[in-house]
Amino acid sequence: MTSNPTSRPHALLVVEALCKNFGGHQAVDHVSFALQVGAIGGLIGPNGAGKTTLFNCLTGFMQAASGKVLLDGVSIGGRSSSAVFAAGLARTFQIPRPFPEMTVLENVMVAPRGQLGERFWSNWLQPRMVAAQERETMAAARHWLDFVGLSSLEGQPARILSGGQRKLLELARVMVSAPKIVLLDEPGAGVNPALLDQIVDKVHALNAQGTTFLIIEHNMDLVASLCKPVMVMAQGQLLMTGSADEVLNDPRVVEAYLGSPV
Repeated sequence: MTSNPTSRPHALLVVEALCKNFGGHQAVDHVSFALQVGAIGGLIGPNGAGKTTLFNCLTGFMQAASGKVLLDGVSIGGRSSSAVFAAGLARTFQIPRPFPEMTVLENVMVAPRGQLGERFWSNWLQPRMVAAQERETMAAARHWLDFVGLSSLEGQPARILSGGQRKLLELARVMVSAPKIVLLDEPGAGVNPALLDQIVDKVHALNAQGTTFLIIEHNMDLVASLCKPVMVMAQGQLLMTGSADEVLNDPRVVEAYLGSPV
């Protein structure tokens, strides 16, 4: 039987020679990689390696000095963060910052871009369409809150959530817009073990449903259990790419973390 060519994995995110400097410091130095559809990529490296700066360049929060970023074959380099999000690349942050006085449900409902209700005249000229879209957005928000286990708190202000719950809320917020790829910035940081297991389970489930991930993480147990491939950054450069076992046992990676050869 001949396989269907359309079902073969392809590179969803392609980064070519991406550079970002701050004065004389080269924070991202000619980084290139490709992440396949359906992968859960891991990005590791010591503090100051350039991981978060790379994320900021990929998502439009910073503009790279040079290089290319392609999402599903379309260039998104140089676009604003809102345009990158609309193109299908979403991210979470190491320290989530929800709107504290808005309810948990409202925090998810504000995530989708281009809602008719955001346009002043639409509320006057298209009230039925605005109301219908709001109902659809609310239903989607409730679906994702139920998925991450926060549905019982939908009417509570987001300020009451724990650190781990805020990370789950962020995951619901990005998923409500059906992204092609999600960049997670240290999902395990400051999270208790029970909630961390829950986050890992949700990432696995979303990946099984077709969502691609790229994850910055320092928790090596999480990386080993979740990520393939694993990419290592050091001093702004991509040091190597491989399986978790390969990179964690590579002398170059040990040296990057410990600062001396082994």
